[in-house]
Amino acid sequence: MEQVAKQAESIDPELARMFLNCYPNTLETTVQMLEDDTTFVITGDIPAMWLRDSSAQIRPYVHLAKEDEKLRRLIRGLIQRQVNYLLLDPYANAFNKDSNSNGHQTDLTVMGPWIWERKFELDSMCYPIQLCHDYWSATGDQAVFTDELHQMLSTVIRTMIVEQRHDVLSPYYFEREREKQTLPSDTLPFEGRGTRTNYTGMVWSGFRPSDDACKYGYLIPANMFAVVVLKYAAEIARSIYGDEELAQQAEKLQQEIEFGIENYGIYRHPELGDIYAYETDGYGNYNLMDDANVPSLLSIPYLGYRGTDDPLYQRTRAFVLSTANPYYFAGHYAQGIGSPHTPRGFIWHIGLIMQGLTSTDSSEQAEIINALIQTTAGTGFMHESFHCDDPERYTRKWFAWANSLFGQFVAGWLKTRAPLSETVI
Repeated sequence: MEQVAKQAESIDPELARMFLNCYPNTLETTVQMLEDDTTFVITGDIPAMWLRDSSAQIRPYVHLAKEDEKLRRLIRGLIQRQVNYLLLDPYANAFNKDSNSNGHQTDLTVMGPWIWERKFELDSMCYPIQLCHDYWSATGDQAVFTDELHQMLSTVIRTMIVEQRHDVLSPYYFEREREKQTLPSDTLPFEGRGTRTNYTGMVWSGFRPSDDACKYGYLIPANMFAVVVLKYAAEIARSIYGDEELAQQAEKLQQEIEFGIENYGIYRHPELGDIYAYETDGYGNYNLMDDANVPSLLSIPYLGYRGTDDPLYQRTRAFVLSTANPYYFAGHYAQGIGSPHTPRGFIWHIGLIMQGLTSTDSSEQAEIINALIQTTAGTGFMHESFHCDDPERYTRKWFAWANSLFGQFVAGWLKTRAPLSETVI
């Protein structure tokens, strides 16, 4: 870490300060290694563990785990806790450390004392599988492959299969009382069942990774993520557990979802040509936008669904990084993607970082680094979002995922910008 900071300081002392602040932030402030050998990771300023955020916060450290037993213990413990949560309820997105009934207990759904929030987000089932596969690939450590993890893979695949036919087979519903809503998108319409969908092969999702309700039930980036992690699930089922039936189920589901994306999720744009839509219902309705939270259309190469040079991705990228995307904002300090989850004119630091991570243009990456330096409001940390003309106005003072991702981006950018040793951090 010190070596990266030294390299950053030669470019800009503030960049070095930010890296030293941000990169270890998750490990220093959000991680609790518990007596049951599991690990509880909060997002920052909310005392609950999101399956998505906890995975994404830790992912930038996984490549270091092979040489660090304490880090391996931490990640194994996080994976085990995620497995426990998914076995408890695959429809929930955020959980409590203990059975303490904290969180949104008055929501109209099937709540329980371990559950903080029960917004069904397809990506919440994907992130733990990605983290498990990343960890195995980086370390070769098979201690994470418990009987419970095997059961978790079966549960995830079974739930996805049910949600391919949400309107017919799903038991899931969700409503939030009006007086408890902070946004209209905090709840699902039609008695909590969401808008209707046609069968496509894709998997229905009630909510986006921003925790906002989907306009149409098939969230394309989340389904892309599912395609990627189902390949991982098949590999683990076959190589570790010798479960050929589960492996074939995962592969069949992966093929059906990909068919749905490529046949129902592409929109013919009048200027750009074919691009991926953000959401569709399978009936020919499309939501053309992108949200900064990941999975997003911008993050397609980061997810592993398509490469950065894929023409369809490049056309989609051109759309989402333009004012044609209703959540793309440009101002004095930065231009980038925001979210309906935050006020208009607010750009997300995660969105800017993801733009840099998926860019092959060194000048674009340098511009993003400069924008990130200028938009911390003097705190030296990333935020959820900031106003494009006034970075002193921002949301979430403590958002660990953005901090970890910033460290990953800076380290990678410095490595390609100038020679560094093989171990970057």
